[in-house]
Amino acid sequence: MLGVLLHGVGACFAATCYTPQKQVKRWSWQTYWLTQAAFCWFILPIVGAVLTIPDLTAVLREAPRGPMLNSFILGAAYGIGGTAFGISIRYIGFSLTYAIAVGLSSVLGTLIPPLVKGTLGTTLEKPGSGWIMAGIMIGAAGIALAGTAGRMKEHDLSKQAGQGEFSLMKGLLLSLLAGVLSAVYGFALEAGEPIADVATAHGAGVWRGNVVYIFANTGAFLTTAIYCLYLHARHRTLGEILELPAGPEKASLPVNWLMAVVTGLFWYGQFFFYNLGHVRMGAYKFTSWAIHMIMLVLFSNLVGIALREWRACRRWTDRTIALALLVLVAAVLLLTYGNHLGDLAPK
Repeated sequence: MLGVLLHGVGACFAATCYTPQKQVKRWSWQTYWLTQAAFCWFILPIVGAVLTIPDLTAVLREAPRGPMLNSFILGAAYGIGGTAFGISIRYIGFSLTYAIAVGLSSVLGTLIPPLVKGTLGTTLEKPGSGWIMAGIMIGAAGIALAGTAGRMKEHDLSKQAGQGEFSLMKGLLLSLLAGVLSAVYGFALEAGEPIADVATAHGAGVWRGNVVYIFANTGAFLTTAIYCLYLHARHRTLGEILELPAGPEKASLPVNWLMAVVTGLFWYGQFFFYNLGHVRMGAYKFTSWAIHMIMLVLFSNLVGIALREWRACRRWTDRTIALALLVLVAAVLLLTYGNHLGDLAPK
């Protein structure tokens, strides 16, 4: 139960990490994205490891180099997935991209790591496995239903929905790429387990996973930074980091920086609490990714409702998102109960 609650805290951070972006004025997307990514994927993972891993220098010296490299490379692939996610939104909108990418990532990121390790079959023979599989499948259905409701909302709120840069084929391909590569993040964490084992030997305890973020997250930062710097070079916008360009909007450079830092802090917050929940998940630890993704979609839609983003929608749209939220809650309860049964089995 504590593990699920900690995953919920991480999902809350993930669901709200983009809200500060609304206060960012006269910055290009690449300036904001590079700034917040520097904190989320580079600075804060190092700070978090320094503060929570005893004898960090010794841990890094003793840890095997292979897992470090593998975690970094897989994290870099995850960074490409995040970039594809952002571009996909341009072509098919936030809701469809979210439904496809997050839904696919939820299933693949949960089932493929134990499948590759050859432990999925024996794991699913344990008590509660039926509830676990039902929770994963129902969660994916809930994510798809939430995406459908979101697409309905976009049509309700804008007569221009589907016009402009809308391209179903480009958006689908990019969101599929985003879903597959986002699922790779679970592999990046798995690859870094030998590093975490060394941290445990030095007394890291429940904080052991924070040392892996040094490699997985910096890999993601590398690919993100390359793409953002390419956009800066193409549009000559790198100077925005130090001086705001002229424009009609009232803006403040310190406010922009503060909002980018808060975004990075919230985004890193999901990883920080993900680790604290993951180490407490017992026999079905591999379900952490599914629980995190399902809760992320659940809380992000609840935040949207709280901010009254759905207030002008048709009644049928409201009913669809209400049904989606109920399905997502049911999925979390199923996964929690399955984990509870698995935890009781050895006793």
